Amino acid sequence: MPANLRSTERSQEKKEPRGIMNDSRTVFLVDDDPSVRRALTRLIKSSGYAVQTFASAREFLQHRRVSAEGAACLVLDVRMPGLSGLDLQRELQEANALLPIVFITGHGDIPMSVKAMKEGAVDFLPKPVNDKDLLRAIEQAHARANHDHVERLELEDIQRRVKTLTPREREVMTLVVRGLLNKQIAFELGTVEKTVKVHRARVMEKMEAQSLAELVRVAERVKNRPTAQKSE
Repeated sequence: MPANLRSTERSQEKKEPRGIMNDSRTVFLVDDDPSVRRALTRLIKSSGYAVQTFASAREFLQHRRVSAEGAACLVLDVRMPGLSGLDLQRELQEANALLPIVFITGHGDIPMSVKAMKEGAVDFLPKPVNDKDLLRAIEQAHARANHDHVERLELEDIQRRVKTLTPREREVMTLVVRGLLNKQIAFELGTVEKTVKVHRARVMEKMEAQSLAELVRVAERVKNRPTAQKSE
């Protein structure tokens, strides 16, 4: 390979993408203090994580591109000019962005930490942050992120299957998971039992369910799918 081409490739490899990465070991760090960002970036990278830093919550929101293809967590300062860390937490919830948060703050108090934890934060750590405590919290956040990521992919797959059902097949599935027998479903829908059996077989095939219990389980997953939280 020509030397100039190798040099070009090396320079491209060194460039970090401006947008958020879909790396399963990514930590998004949001803090308005440059010295804190530098110190925590070194610490977090030393444990094998990729780190993307932002100087404000608004900057993070402007460049956020969290997709279902990866899992990540957020290390977030509480008090920053403009949008606070708690404000960002609320906006992410309203957008149904499943991003586990580790809060760090030099101005924390008990009511603030209780509020953050009730809203789903993984931890609430005081500055200066203890290295071991932060890395432990990040590990917990990533474990949650990976779990949420798998759950989301499974739910999306179930929803994909549901979309393949015809309107009548959906009606049959609803009645089947309620525990009705074929003859009862036929009566409910004003049809014959033989037709219900055909629809039921198609529902089981399209939903990739091997048993009634499995069909009930996947139907409940769709029924109880997470929705974006509304602010009061």
